[in-house]
Amino acid sequence: MKARIEFRNANPKIMPLLLAIESYLRNSSLDARLLNLIDVRASQINGCAHCLDMHSKDARSEGETEQRLYALEAWRETPFFGERERAALAWTEAVTGVADGHVPNDVYEEARQRFSEQELVDLTLAVASINTWNRLNIAFRTVPGSYRAGQLKTWLAAIERPAERRSPAA
Repeated sequence: MKARIEFRNANPKIMPLLLAIESYLRNSSLDARLLNLIDVRASQINGCAHCLDMHSKDARSEGETEQRLYALEAWRETPFFGERERAALAWTEAVTGVADGHVPNDVYEEARQRFSEQELVDLTLAVASINTWNRLNIAFRTVPGSYRAGQLKTWLAAIERPAERRSPAA
């Protein structure tokens, strides 16, 4: 497989923008384990090999079990996920497949019981973000396999450092 375009190089301005969203989400009240599940599940739905490779590696390195990752596509049929995770996974599926009937009220009601309004907005942003990454990687055929666990944290640290160095406007 050969990439069509290395979009990160073709438009270097895109990475800081997308990584700023990731940085925000990693610092939100949504925990990393839940964000990894969202990323893997949406990537399964969309068939994004690059994102599946990346986020499954990160999930495992951050303590996610093989059993849960293997069963994620059939999460409804397993006892491996808590109620909050189940609500987030259902929300992920509904928002990812929004063209197939919008987001059903019962999915919203379940998510609303498990997440505050702000968390639900952040959860929706997380789903939208991974869907954006999926679409970029699928469209340009980003080749999977070279990602190393934890690389995202390195990228996020690189974009966060310049913000810390800026002095307040006088």
